[in-house]
Formats: sequence, C-alpha cells, structure tokens
Amino acid sequence: MKTASALRMPAAGYEPASHKSFPIFKTIGVPPKSTLERVLSLFADVRVGEGAGTLLLAFNIFLLLAGYSIMKPARDGLILTEGGAEVASYAAAAQGVLLMMLVPLYGWLGTQVVRIRLITFVTVFFAASLVVFYAGGRIGLREGVAFYIWIGLLNVFLVSLFWQFANDLFTEAQGRRLFPLIGVGQSLGGWLGAATVAPLVKQLNYTPYTLMLVGSCVLLVALSTTFLVNRWQEEAGDADRDRANETLGPQGGFALIAHDRYLLWIAVLIILLNVVNTTGGYVLNRLIVGEAAARFGNGPDAVTASRQFVTAFSGSMTADVNLLGFVLQLFVTSRVIRWLGVRGALFVLPVVALVNYSIIFAAPVLAVVRIGKILENSTDYSIQNTLRQTLFLPTSRESKYKAKAAIDTFFTRLGDVVSAGAVALGQVAGFTVAAFASINVGLTIAWIGVAALIAREHRKLLRTRQPAAARSEE
Repeated sequence: MKTASALRMPAAGYEPASHKSFPIFKTIGVPPKSTLERVLSLFADVRVGEGAGTLLLAFNIFLLLAGYSIMKPARDGLILTEGGAEVASYAAAAQGVLLMMLVPLYGWLGTQVVRIRLITFVTVFFAASLVVFYAGGRIGLREGVAFYIWIGLLNVFLVSLFWQFANDLFTEAQGRRLFPLIGVGQSLGGWLGAATVAPLVKQLNYTPYTLMLVGSCVLLVALSTTFLVNRWQEEAGDADRDRANETLGPQGGFALIAHDRYLLWIAVLIILLNVVNTTGGYVLNRLIVGEAAARFGNGPDAVTASRQFVTAFSGSMTADVNLLGFVLQLFVTSRVIRWLGVRGALFVLPVVALVNYSIIFAAPVLAVVRIGKILENSTDYSIQNTLRQTLFLPTSRESKYKAKAAIDTFFTRLGDVVSAGAVALGQVAGFTVAAFASINVGLTIAWIGVAALIAREHRKLLRTRQPAAARSEE
C-alpha cells in the first residue's frame, strides 16, 4: 500500500535545513514536492512523502479539540451557575488528586497492551462517560462540579495521548518541522468547535447536556481517524510495525521524571504555566460572575438567564481565543521555531504573560482582562503548545508515553491545585483582582528562569543523543 510513505520520511539522521521560510519553506537538495506539499509549505517545512499523512494527523487532533471546545462552555455554564468562580478553582484542584491514581494506572495499561489498543480503550471510556453525564443531567442531577473535574481529565488525557502517538511516529527533525502544521488542526478544531456553541445555545436552545452528547460523538469519529493513521504507519516498514506492536517498559512516568533533569524541569515549567493560567482564569471568572449578577440580579429567577449569559460569553471568548490561535499556528508558529529554535521559543509565552498581568494589575476590569486572556491563551494554544510537544521528540519512547502523560495530566493539574490554594488564601485575605495579577507577575519571572534551565538541558540532550539535530538547532 503506497500511502504508508505519507507518514514518514527516510530514516532518522541528518536532514538538510530549510534555507527559506517566507513566503514559502524551501530546502536545497531534496526531491521535488507534490502539489499538496507545495501548498502546505506555505505554513510549514513539509517535504516529499509527508503531506497526506500530516494532514490526516491534523484532522485527528482537529476532531479532538472540536469535541472538547464544544463541551468546555457546557462545563463553565454548569459550574459557574451552580457554584461560582471559587468552586471552579477548587474543582480544578480535585483533578490533581484523581490523577495521582490514574497516571500510574495508565502507565500500567501501557505495559499490557500495544498503543492502538491503549488509545482505543481510553477514548471509548471517556466517550461513554459523557453519555452517562448526559443521562444524569436529563434527570435533574446537579453535576456541575463532577463534570468540571471529568472534562478536565478527558482533555488532558486525550490530547496528551494524541501527541504521544505523534511523537512515536516522527523523528526529532521531522517533528520540529511538522508539529506546527499538525497543530493547525488543533487550533482550527478549538476555534470551530467553540464558535458553534453560541449559535447552538441561542438559536437551537441546546443545553450543556446536549453539548455533552455531541462531544461524545465527535470523540468516536476521531478514534476512527486514529485507526487509519495507525494502519498506514504500520505498513511503512518493519521498524515502524515493530514499534507499533511493542508494549512499554516497566518504569513508571513519575520515576522517569525524578531521574531525568530535563523531564523534571519541563514538569516544573508546566506547573508554573498552569498556576499562572488558572489564576488568570479565576480572575476572569470572578469578573464574569460579577457582570452576570449586575445584569440579572441574584434571585432564583435569574439563574437561567445568568447561565445562558455565562455559557454564551464563554463560548464567544473561547472562539476568539481559538481564532487568533489558529492564525498564529497557521502563519507564525513554524517560523518562530525556525527563527528562534526550540530553545528560543521557550521564552515567547512567559514574556506575553508578564506583559498581560502587568497590564491587568494596572487596569483590573472585565474588558481589559478579556483581551489579555485572549492574547495569552491564543499564544499558549499555538506556539507554546507546539513547543511543548516538540520538547519530547529527543526523549525515549517510555518518556514520550509515560513521562509525558504524567506531565500533561498530573503536573498540569498540580498547577491547578497550587492555584486553588492561592485562591483560597486570597479569599481569606480579601485579595483584589489586582492583587492576584501581581502574584502572576512574580510567577512569570520565575517561569522565565525555568525556561532558561530547560534550554540548557535541551542543548545537552541533543548533543548527547542526536548530534546532527543539535547542529541544525543551533
């Protein structure tokens, strides 16, 4: 089957660097590209045999993010009207506790089954759980807190699992070139998924529970795409087929992180990133709840109107974030990584966040916070997200699946736990929005320092394991 070549370039090793990236990526000394690959080279350094497979992977992550973005406003609409902004922060912290149990279970499952069965089990499990939440909502259960926790677990596990799969398919050099284009699917899925929510709620009277059912169906379609990618990749060659049918080694994700300084600093960075982002999300939610109360009051008759307002506001803002993220992913991310390199790109998001929270500290109002969070989150979902996946390319296969899963899930939510603690202390101390913004300013400065440490370890890792890739990066 000739389509297998669409997923992989020739064997790992030195690749000629692109000598031009604007308006189109070009490389000297490579075979001529197809029409599709020439078109895709407007956005990333796509080479011969990579076009169709890269697009299929982009469609896969498109579906995953579209499904999540449809359900995210449902999550917000339930939790903010049933509990408020503070409860949302505490529910996010509860995810970290659950992940302490789920991450080792996931690692054990990876030692028992090959990767396609691992992906199938996890995806079907989460899709079925959404049907259960839908049924519970239809009979009147108050499930805002439970759904908030669960949708967070679903998002981090399924997206992390996709990027683990992508890391397993590509060499370090390929991933650095192609992940920005695959990430376009993620940004586009997030944007279009979120953009459908407000019309569905306002025009068709969809409820948060209906959105859960839609999300479940989308996840199952995404799984069918994964089957196709896996089948094509298995037919690419003996080495690829052997890797697809291998289970993982016995060492757990937490142990891998504890014994590898590079992975450890990535974990610390993810904690800081999520403390800053979640605390910023709390600031936004606090202002949204205040706006809803000012518009509709606090009486029992105002609950439905407030819920519709919050759901529509969240859907609209999420759409704006993902639209800007899509534009950045399409035209900026691949060029930032080429111009600055993986290590230089580590500093883009913390600088954006530092500027954002400095402005919020001076002007803590909803309109300003909305704009700042759109800029911060869109950069996170595009440049930072692609960079985050690229950091794992030179690591071992066990690190790509187990350590990455631990970092993307547990350490991500550990940041939420720390943020929830800060919110609780801030409530006791009577912190204002400006006070929370000042905390984030200090944390982003620490974040920049950790990025510098990761850059140092990344350089060492490439020089040790892939000298040619290190020379290309530098």
